[in-house]
Amino acid sequence: MISIIKSFIKYETKLFPYLILIILFGCTPQISFISPDKTSIPTTENLNPAILPVTTRPIFSPGELVDYIAQNGDTLPALASHFNTTVSEIRANNPVLPENVTTLPSGLPLKIPIYYQPLWGSSFQILPDSLFINGPAQIGFDPVSFVNSKQGWFKNYEFFAGTRNRIGGELITHIADNYSISPRVLLAILEYQTAALTIENNNNSFDDYPLGVQEYVHRGLYRQLLWAANTLNNGYYGWRTGRLSSFEHTDGSLERPDPWQNAASVAIQYYFAKVFSPNDYQIAVSSQGFSNTYRLLFGDPWENVIVHIPGSLQQPAMLLPFEAGQKWTYTGGPHTGWGEGDPLSAIDFAPPAVEGCNRSNEWVTAMADGIIARSEPAVEVLDLDGDGDERTGWVVFYLHIGNEGTVPVGTRVKPRQPIGNPSCEGGEATGTHVHIARKYNGEWIPADGPLAFNVEGWVAQNGTAPYQGKLVRYGEVIRACDCSDMASQIQAQTP
Repeated sequence: MISIIKSFIKYETKLFPYLILIILFGCTPQISFISPDKTSIPTTENLNPAILPVTTRPIFSPGELVDYIAQNGDTLPALASHFNTTVSEIRANNPVLPENVTTLPSGLPLKIPIYYQPLWGSSFQILPDSLFINGPAQIGFDPVSFVNSKQGWFKNYEFFAGTRNRIGGELITHIADNYSISPRVLLAILEYQTAALTIENNNNSFDDYPLGVQEYVHRGLYRQLLWAANTLNNGYYGWRTGRLSSFEHTDGSLERPDPWQNAASVAIQYYFAKVFSPNDYQIAVSSQGFSNTYRLLFGDPWENVIVHIPGSLQQPAMLLPFEAGQKWTYTGGPHTGWGEGDPLSAIDFAPPAVEGCNRSNEWVTAMADGIIARSEPAVEVLDLDGDGDERTGWVVFYLHIGNEGTVPVGTRVKPRQPIGNPSCEGGEATGTHVHIARKYNGEWIPADGPLAFNVEGWVAQNGTAPYQGKLVRYGEVIRACDCSDMASQIQAQTP
């Protein structure tokens, strides 16, 4: 089967002067290279129509009930957005739903009133959600060994990232850990667009912007991969929460994801819409494109799909991240857990009597019983299920932890036990504070929504923009503000 290896510059498409012919013998992919032949290049004109991602949905009558089978991680607000309806209408037609439902159980049959919108995209599902995030399905996969087993140039690619030089698969691991995105997805993106795992000699003409986002701040392969991970997460969590209802292609045309789509497939569509021309986008999101590359590298993604977000998921009890009786400022309402944009999974707190980025002697504390699963400059990850792997169960992600007084990996901690000092270290910050976010089985959990962040009964709510918002408990309101006024101060409960 022939696949195209392309590098795309924004608003312009350029082809590598070669194609890769991939021939499968048994279970082992054998790869050979052929010289360019423009007559053999797949396009939307000469591809088999059966593999093109065409939409087959009819134009529904307003409010017409359609069948839907709940998918992993679905919530009622997200489904209401996807089908252009309301939560109350979904509930009215599905009385089996409990009043306090959070995540829907995968496989639950529903009747959803749909209100048709034009420009629906492909119904072809590219990847299951459990293989998109850096969760339980990635346990046992070693990106370093995998990259080193390939003949491509990427295994020798080196870049300074996270306080030290990293090479090949180490860079993929670093990005996957921080963004909590599957290392396999990153490798498949890299291979589909650059053939970095199979071509031995790098083509220097594509070094600056190999993934196609032609912006100086994203210059170089490592920064291109950071942009890719961030963009993929924006698409995934935008669809997961219902915040994303459409996206633009490079020619300005609009596409609305098919209402029956899953978050991982929409994330990949969203990503390729930003770097490919509309025709090449159609190939990329079909079975001939990224999906085929993923299968060749890692096998059929739809075999033995796991459910990583159970129905009716509940957050365990969590305390505020500072010592009992202390009063800190709620400086940041829901905003991104890592990177920019979605998911809005994090909230911020700042200690008292500290101006700017001056050192604080106050302690950031464990929000629950657990084990430190990761301890890096500015970062601590508290694993609540105690297995020491942040890809499983509930974890709390702490950012802007000072380098002094941190807790080593593997240390078991109790609630309120100090784990470090707040700081400005580890990214952009205008003042000393701590940034906290939650993940479950590798998936960032939005701070607002059906499974809102709950600390000592204070429940997070979004504002009109990231970092705004409030905490609410029994009618009392704490407003997020970096001004440290009385309305933004919150006190940790005493035993």
